[in-house]
Amino acid sequence: MMWFNKLVASILPLMPKNLVWIFSKRYIAGKRIEDAIRHSKNLNNEGMMVTIDLLGEFITRLDEAEQNKNEYLNIIDTFEKNNIDGNYSLKPTMFGLLIDKDICYQYIREIVKKASEYDNFVRVDMEDSQCVDMEIELFRKLKKEFPNHVGLVLQAYLRRTKGDILSMRDLNTKENPLNFRLCKGIYVELEEIAYKKYDEINEHFLEDIEIMFKEGMYTGIATHDIPLVEGAYKLIEKYKVPEENFEFQMLFGVTPSLRKSIVNKGHRMRVYVPYGEQWFAYSTRRLKENPKMANDIIKALFVRG
Repeated sequence: MMWFNKLVASILPLMPKNLVWIFSKRYIAGKRIEDAIRHSKNLNNEGMMVTIDLLGEFITRLDEAEQNKNEYLNIIDTFEKNNIDGNYSLKPTMFGLLIDKDICYQYIREIVKKASEYDNFVRVDMEDSQCVDMEIELFRKLKKEFPNHVGLVLQAYLRRTKGDILSMRDLNTKENPLNFRLCKGIYVELEEIAYKKYDEINEHFLEDIEIMFKEGMYTGIATHDIPLVEGAYKLIEKYKVPEENFEFQMLFGVTPSLRKSIVNKGHRMRVYVPYGEQWFAYSTRRLKENPKMANDIIKALFVRG
């Protein structure tokens, strides 16, 4: 069956966008800001927080970076006016990281400053290995100026991540703890850069979480994997981690029953809510990451309509 899933994953980018949207809308809040607001309100009503992400990455022109910056400033104003319980996530390559890292920093700084004016928070997403050092450098600068209003994503499958966590301890204080989201990692990397085996990645995921708990860092546990959720429960109990010092995080539309079970246990849950016109690239990338989603495509196309 795996060969079939991989086949579907390979041909999806060649299919008409209107057809792909039938599948994709399960995992994307919509194409417009109004769609993201509606879904965010629904999630808030179910007792969950959100983080808002405007889709798009790896731009090729700096005018696109400025446009994305202005859109994010509008997103923050709009979501705050709608009293959404949530924060914001962004990808630095969307602001020209690989074109001009100084301009990228200036634009992201404007966004973090805007969020800080509402006493809110921006999460800097981690991208592929060519970006890691630049994104940590960017985060360090922002953290020093906005200690309570910016966080970073780390990827457990990268061999360097444990060292990166420990190298940033100088930024961690009791008053202003580091705020990390830990996910498995999604980009295709060489074996010398990233762990490849499922059990190996899971082992390092839990090791990284344990370091964060020991160091008193705020931890976003971003996973849909039941063994990792159960492993996190054990670490939370072992270190008596207060509820206000961690949260679970999941992608919009993914494992809703597991998500609900975590909320029912009284834990904080934040749902990553992506939206925007760049939904097609996001959808095809997600499928390449997880070909098993091909089953959902078949159901969406032939069972649900």
